[in-house]
Amino acid sequence: MNIVQNILKYDKQEDTAITIGTFDGVHVGHRMILDRLISQTQNTELKSTLITFFPHPRIVLQKDSDIKLLTTIDEKTKILKNLGLDQLIVHPFTKEFSRLSATEFVRDLLVNKLKAKKIVIGYDHRFGRNRNANINDLISFGSTFGFEVDEIPAQEIDEISVSSTKIRRALEDGDIETANAYLGYSYMLTGTVIKGKGLGRQLNFPTANIFIEESYKLIPRNGVYVVNSEINGTTISGMMNIGYNPTVNGTENTSGRPRASIEVHFFDFEQNLYDQTIQVNILHRIRDEQKFDSIESLKIQIEKDRVTSRLFLSS
Repeated sequence: MNIVQNILKYDKQEDTAITIGTFDGVHVGHRMILDRLISQTQNTELKSTLITFFPHPRIVLQKDSDIKLLTTIDEKTKILKNLGLDQLIVHPFTKEFSRLSATEFVRDLLVNKLKAKKIVIGYDHRFGRNRNANINDLISFGSTFGFEVDEIPAQEIDEISVSSTKIRRALEDGDIETANAYLGYSYMLTGTVIKGKGLGRQLNFPTANIFIEESYKLIPRNGVYVVNSEINGTTISGMMNIGYNPTVNGTENTSGRPRASIEVHFFDFEQNLYDQTIQVNILHRIRDEQKFDSIESLKIQIEKDRVTSRLFLSS
């Protein structure tokens, strides 16, 4: 897959078939659109091309937006690489870009720059300054500039009934099964393993402490989860705690803590992971984070969690 950062840097002269959107999560609804785009370019000279944006438009246009995203730009790119797209164009979303008129966007970028001959898009797609252009305007532009519009009708999209908003809500509720079903894969957290306080090792449950640099990444509800990671080509299972360690820290008050800690205990694994970047795939939620009366009670519960995790994995 050819990856281009910024439409203005695109310099190929091949005709394209395009779809456009943020595609946060690249969920099963998104993949229906992408599959349609890719299938329509097979055995043709057209290059299947996705235009997406970074940062997310709401982050740029709404100063008070607290939107959390399902995928970082690197995670999104990784998922898209496996789908068979010819090209991914990641265009910087700025206030200046948002002021482009619909005509300027279509004529100058889609037609003149990308040589668009087909655009595959949902019935409710809006674009241009203040998002004031719709699918009918795009069809009209197609007649003017010589490209075909393949509109995905409401009933096809509604049949799937999936949205990034629904997935975010499920993750915030700790409903991993629903989120993963909508995504079509296990929700992932990608970060660097950093040194922690060594509390897990003191409890005989050493953990990899995961630091996620992207503050916009959605972290699921606090609690204990069954997870796995691919490390050095091998799938390693384990369990993960997201939260504030109330038993050890002696408090459940999270005020002043900008972000929960993410700690993974891998089963039957001894390697040093410090400074490595790993992807943690979340498979199942076991329970909420709790405050226990003693360290010993905490150790007993963690052992129960390990047994529960292994039973889930074996089933």
